[in-house]
Amino acid sequence: MADAIVRLIPGVISDEQSAFSDCFQDDLLSAPIYTRPANYKGWEVPPILLSGNEAKIKAWEMEKALERTKQLRPDLLEGKGE
Repeated sequence: MADAIVRLIPGVISDEQSAFSDCFQDDLLSAPIYTRPANYKGWEVPPILLSGNEAKIKAWEMEKALERTKQLRPDLLEGKGE
């Protein structure tokens, strides 16, 4: 709770825009997040994320966010036509 409140204080987050891409924004859960290396203990980064095609990456992220939200928090989508 404290983290959520403190983040609202100007200057607490060095890049204020990063708060807009946190794990819960716009009534959706976030898409899966990957890091380097591209293959870690059998977990592989989806090729689309390595493609460099920002439009396709954003579309993939939205698709995965919707899938996760439908699976884990369908109540967030009620009344939104999903």
